[in-house]
Amino acid sequence: MAALDWGSTDLHPKVLRGVLGSYPTGVAIVATRGPDGRKVGLTINSFASLSLDPPLVLWSLVNRSPNLAAFRDCDHFTISVLACGQEALARRFADPAVPDKFEGAELHEVPEGVPAIAGAVATLVCANDQQSPAGDHLLLFGRVLRVASAAATPLVFHAGRFTALTPSAGA
Repeated sequence: MAALDWGSTDLHPKVLRGVLGSYPTGVAIVATRGPDGRKVGLTINSFASLSLDPPLVLWSLVNRSPNLAAFRDCDHFTISVLACGQEALARRFADPAVPDKFEGAELHEVPEGVPAIAGAVATLVCANDQQSPAGDHLLLFGRVLRVASAAATPLVFHAGRFTALTPSAGA
């Protein structure tokens, strides 16, 4: 195995994106409603479990997002972990040029009044618990109120592309 060069201090965003892209992540859509009742959603891969007791998750949103106020000020949001057959939805919700990301998407309306993506591997309904600024992002902490899950293969993002998990040879 080749030795790593620990001397690199090139922290340009493009370099960091490449290095951080070596870590595979799940792909999810976070959704809420704006104060006017309009559905708001976007694709994230910055989602993580934080605590089991109390049940907390976190995700982050870049400060320049046009959706920042909607998520910062909402009472509830859903996080729908996408299945490997939902790449087109992931791309649609990641595209800022799409005016209505929800058009044609199969949805569920959760009791808290926010949309969730149908066919997701898992959905978490969260209360918007707290927030913290962090660099060029806002960290949003969700207190999990209810969950749903289905047996499916999750969509994964790695090295700048969508992929899926494959069973290991020993499984």
